[in-house]
Amino acid sequence: MKRINTEIEIKPTKRLECFVADSDDLIKEAQKLRFRVFAKEMGAKLKTESEGLDYDEVDSYCDHLVVYDNVSNKVVGYTRLLNQYQAEKLGHFYSQGEFSLDKVLALPGRFLEIGRTCVDPDYRGGAILTTLWSALVQYALEGNFNYLLGCASITPGPSGFSVDAVYRNIDAKNIAPSSLQVKPSIPVPDALRCDRDESGIPPLLKAYLRFGALVCGEPCWDEDFNCMDLFVLLPLDQLQERYSKHYMRDCRTSNEIETTTAL
Repeated sequence: MKRINTEIEIKPTKRLECFVADSDDLIKEAQKLRFRVFAKEMGAKLKTESEGLDYDEVDSYCDHLVVYDNVSNKVVGYTRLLNQYQAEKLGHFYSQGEFSLDKVLALPGRFLEIGRTCVDPDYRGGAILTTLWSALVQYALEGNFNYLLGCASITPGPSGFSVDAVYRNIDAKNIAPSSLQVKPSIPVPDALRCDRDESGIPPLLKAYLRFGALVCGEPCWDEDFNCMDLFVLLPLDQLQERYSKHYMRDCRTSNEIETTTAL
């Protein structure tokens, strides 16, 4: 009897993928992740707490960028993207609820706001943020945006908010000039500030700074989310080719390692 080769070559599936959510179910799963991170972990006071979701009026106008784990079949990372045309329909950028952005928005060019960035606690590490940033950069460049803007949240340490310690660790080249300084609607109360560096610079803010983002002034105190928000502005001409290649390479390497380990 002739031997029949029953082996079929199967192309390996990348473990982590990042894409714009294309269904209500995916968006709801992302909102559940946001709830777990912001409400359960950070102690945010959400109006939607009874539903176990984090959503607001911005969600209906923006694109939802998710990192999906094809092995565990779930959303493990997230950020939402609001461009200036979507913001015009909404009536404002989310950041305008915390800062006066007149100087920033007077710049010529197209704006893309990043918000609600979070990572599943079980997936904390470089791979998720690298995957998320790689897709974000691609989205921004393909959309011909000139600036990324958003808030980088800093949670309190045991002694309070280390506002001054964080600023001491930010390189001078990442501090915006006076012409781009913004004013917070609610400054961090003196009673909540501390000088000790107990938590360091959060990973998301580090990613912003690595890409060349500018910190545009004093932070805003967000009582509902129990954090202080720094407004950051990233001119996309600062995304030099070597940064993009670095993140793309790390993303591919991380995916290959994780796929091998999981399988």
